[in-house]
Formats: sequence, structure tokens, C-alpha cells
Amino acid sequence: MASGKGDIELAGVYKRFGDFTAVESANFEIPRGSICAVLGPNGAGKSTMVKMLTGLLEPTSGGGTVCDCDIRDPKLRSLVGVLPENLALFDALTVAEHLQLTGAVFGISHAEAATRTDQLLRVLRLEHGRDTFIGECSYGMKKKTALAAALLPNPRALFLDEPFEGIDPVTSEAIRVQLRAVAQRGITVLLTSHILSMVERIATRIVMIRKGSVVWNSKVDELPQSLEDHYFDLVETPVVEELEWLGPSRS
Repeated sequence: MASGKGDIELAGVYKRFGDFTAVESANFEIPRGSICAVLGPNGAGKSTMVKMLTGLLEPTSGGGTVCDCDIRDPKLRSLVGVLPENLALFDALTVAEHLQLTGAVFGISHAEAATRTDQLLRVLRLEHGRDTFIGECSYGMKKKTALAAALLPNPRALFLDEPFEGIDPVTSEAIRVQLRAVAQRGITVLLTSHILSMVERIATRIVMIRKGSVVWNSKVDELPQSLEDHYFDLVETPVVEELEWLGPSRS
């Protein structure tokens, strides 16, 4: 069972799908107000771990807590905001309608939801698209809409699956600034990402996963070398092979 020292905790967690072990003996504690980046290659178990921490998947064994709530407790979903990798948006609703629907689901009054919607659209630079149907939005607009929906209920912890994937630099920076702001207000942020350059600019803590197991967990300033070098040493080494059939070198 989790020790109660962190705002987000896993203790001896396994997740198996038949004979396949997706997460193996995962242990870590994330202090309140941290921005923790969970790093690892595709298939390492990052998304599975996020789904267990947000109540979408139940661990095969082991336990954990988020904001002092057991990860198996249905109440957990009312405490966390989630930006899933697939965004989970509806093409036939507008940007603003998504936020209004989120407010209704979480029992927020119409007036308060409208106020929060206006503020979120403004800080995420979505005002111009508030009445645009999601099916007509760019991918960046969709991602910011999903983030706004995750923030609107004022969650105690925020889980983001690949928030910087497939978006332009301006959108990435807008999201980065807002995540730093919410962390300063005491909201714990856990995100997965493959974009190490952005992770270096935003994260205060790093967790690395290889084949379902946690192989590193520390503050960013406790890394013994650059994030990129440490990732390559612990998680996966780039494949370097000359493709002679592409033609003679022009260097």
C-alpha cells in the first residue's frame, strides 16, 4: 500500500493482460505541485500506468493513491483532470459546448462554468474558435480544448498523455506556460512525452520506464548527466546504421 508521502503514489503495482505484463512492480511517489514527466519508448507501459492512476484500469496487484484517494475508488475520477492521447472529443460539438458539457458533468453551475470557460479560452488562445465545431478544428485547437476541459473542474491532479505531440511550437508554448502556472497553484501534473527538449523546459521530476519497470525516478536537477544522454543510457539506445543503398555520401 502507498506510504502517504506523495500526492501521486504507486506501490508494487503490476498490470497484466493475459500472459503479457504491461507494468511490473511500479513504485514511485510524486510530491504535490510537481510536474512529473514519465518517459519511455512506445509500449513501455506509460499509458497503462496513467490509466491505472486515473481509475480507467484496475491494477492486477499492488496499490496506489492520488490526492489521498485510492486508485480503485470511483471517487478518484472527480479529483483528477485527464487529457487522453485520443483526446475523447465530439466532432458535432463546438469548443465552448465541450466546456459547458464538462461543467454540467461535474455539477458546476452554469454561471460558474461560463466564467471558467471564458477564462480558459482566453488563456489558451481559443477565443476565436469558441463556436467552431471540433470536427472543423485543427489538431492544436483540439488538444487545447481537451486541456481546457481537463482544467475546468479545478482538479487536484492533472494527467496528460502526450500533451505536446503533433502540435505547433506556439500551441506547445501556450500549454507549457499554463501547466507551469497550475503547478505553482499546488496542482500536481503527471505527463507522458517523447519530446525530451520540451520535457527539459517544463518538468521538475523525471520517471523513466523500460519494459514496464521504473528504472529512474528523481528531481530533474538530480540527473547525473543531460536528460537525453541519461535516457539513452537507461531506456533505449538509438539505432545508427548506414543505409548504403541510398547512394554515395555527398559530404
